[in-house]
Amino acid sequence: MFEGRTHRPVIEMDRCKVCNICIDGCPAEAIPEYREEEMSLRGAVYREKITEERPEKHGPPPPCQRACPIHQDTVGYARLIAEGKFEEALSSILEVNPLPAVCGFICHHGCEEACLRGSVDQPVALRLLKKFVSDYAKNGRPERVNIPMKERREKVLVVGSGPAGLAAAHDLALLGYGVTIMEKLPVLGGMLAVGIPEFRLPRDILQMEIERIKALGIEMKTNSTFILARGIQDVKGLGYHAIFLANGAQKASMLEIEGSDTGCLISGLDLLKNLHLGRRPSVGKTVLVIGGGNVAIDVARSVRRVGASQVTIVCIESRDQMPAMREEVEEALEEGITIYPGASPIRIAAKNGRVAAVDFLALSGSAGELPVTAGATFTIKANTVVAAIGQKVDKKGLAGLKTNLAGTLAVDPETGATNVNGIFAGGDLVTGPGWAIDAIAAGKKGAASIHKHLCNEPAKGNG
Repeated sequence: MFEGRTHRPVIEMDRCKVCNICIDGCPAEAIPEYREEEMSLRGAVYREKITEERPEKHGPPPPCQRACPIHQDTVGYARLIAEGKFEEALSSILEVNPLPAVCGFICHHGCEEACLRGSVDQPVALRLLKKFVSDYAKNGRPERVNIPMKERREKVLVVGSGPAGLAAAHDLALLGYGVTIMEKLPVLGGMLAVGIPEFRLPRDILQMEIERIKALGIEMKTNSTFILARGIQDVKGLGYHAIFLANGAQKASMLEIEGSDTGCLISGLDLLKNLHLGRRPSVGKTVLVIGGGNVAIDVARSVRRVGASQVTIVCIESRDQMPAMREEVEEALEEGITIYPGASPIRIAAKNGRVAAVDFLALSGSAGELPVTAGATFTIKANTVVAAIGQKVDKKGLAGLKTNLAGTLAVDPETGATNVNGIFAGGDLVTGPGWAIDAIAAGKKGAASIHKHLCNEPAKGNG
């Protein structure tokens, strides 16, 4: 029936919607000569990685892979999971992503937004698939662990154990470098550990990821503050040949309106940090949270869990423009949290050293979601008012390093190199508050740049 076939199957990647219909019904899979992985249609599409480095062979990577900051082989691991090859899927993910379980719980999944399947019915649930195979590993199933290359003599210091620091340390260790992580907090994980509530990112999941990375031979020190006073000489004096700064943006921005100087406001970042370090604050029954990002949502949902019965969020953005993830906003609403979008705080009234009320101005276009019409003011009383309006970089201990007007560290965008030779940086310290997957990508880029630098292929500096 198939005798005389003279051509191989052809995939038009720009038209492919990864629906699998052609795969499931393709007769080529029944032909012996096409059953070998390197010849099979399945092998061409799924088993060989579609990467930007080999466009002449495979064409451009699919939109979901292009949307991922670390270019995860999304189609590959999704197909392996569909075939029940969970160990292989996890191994595929771990090749480029050192924190798959973390991403499975908290990633904002830009890959799903780009998924072409969404134009047919629904995007492939790629984030949840990562979560599934990570749970598979957690439940004691076999897991293939990457093995470091032969040991190199150079040692690298990584400052900060958040996603950027962990990713950089992971990749550097695999390249054979001796790596030490210094974390100023008493726990590892950075903002993953103290900025994200446990109901969103279970601590045993985070610990599992950290232990896997630590098993590569990485030394991890907590309660260790690194201060840069003399540039690279400080690093070499400690016995390191390069440094990757991943301190993050852990200094909270505060409101600057009438009454904000009374000292009664609580920082959302500090509140979350105290909660996760076991220092349970007294917030009262009525809590008002100002801000529309993930920190604001996390604060609101957290205080509900420690006794607040009435929690209100007010943000300047409209509902559609809130920077928080959609599903987090929806879950907050389901938990009985009130959200007033499109209003700006204008005045804080304090009484007996505590915030008593906050006055807001309803902005244009917000009518229907606020207790007043646009242009009018309204007041919300509360026992506790939390400001969650953003974070910024704490520049203490970074002497000699150039910063941008925004207060973030200035680096070469291609390499992460700072203006000081041998010092690289990435993550929120460079970009300001961002997503974990972007920080992971920055850590991987920093590790690659440090490797080139130590192999006498100097990365371009930032002058």
